[in-house]
Amino acid sequence: VIRLDQAVARLAEAQLKTEERVGRLEERMDRVEERVGRLEEAVICLDQAVARLAEAQLKTEERVGRLEEATARLAEAQLKTERAVQELAVQVGRLSDAVGFTLEELARELGPAYLAQHYGIRVASLERRFFTVDSEEVEVDFFGEGTRDGERVVVVGEVRSRIYGRDVEALVRRVRSLAPQLAGTPVPALFGFVIHPSAREAAERTGVLLIAAVGK
Repeated sequence: VIRLDQAVARLAEAQLKTEERVGRLEERMDRVEERVGRLEEAVICLDQAVARLAEAQLKTEERVGRLEEATARLAEAQLKTERAVQELAVQVGRLSDAVGFTLEELARELGPAYLAQHYGIRVASLERRFFTVDSEEVEVDFFGEGTRDGERVVVVGEVRSRIYGRDVEALVRRVRSLAPQLAGTPVPALFGFVIHPSAREAAERTGVLLIAAVGK
């Protein structure tokens, strides 16, 4: 009987320890379930964020698609414009040939009236002129002395069928080298059929005058 009582006591003690372990295990399970709940909430938030990102990506792709279409249309329009300008340049070139003018002669013929109307520069005529700079001969397509608002000016010009920004920069350097030989304020000018946007930007920055054969 004594041994049985002892065995029952040990069994009761083991049972108590087992219940304590089970209790701790239940606490751990509760914490695990709580963590799983938070994880599920995080997964839901992540799913929502992914859905919003997918929606934003779809809208971005739609915008990019519209932009690509607009760019393609713009490129096509630009190509048509360039072709039209080239055809116009050819037609004007043929016209100048038909009336016996070279491009330089056309510049010298139209230049005085254009300069007076658009820039207030009065010159009696424009002519080809040769200078010597550092022992080298420098030819100027059109040259003319005149006035602007009472100030003596000297128009120094070059002729190009298509005028680009680099032509403007080159003329500025040439006029700068000729300035000591000029009897008045230098006025650099370029005459041509087609004026490229880069030339307009450079002209605004440097003060070079641009004269278009087919309009301002």
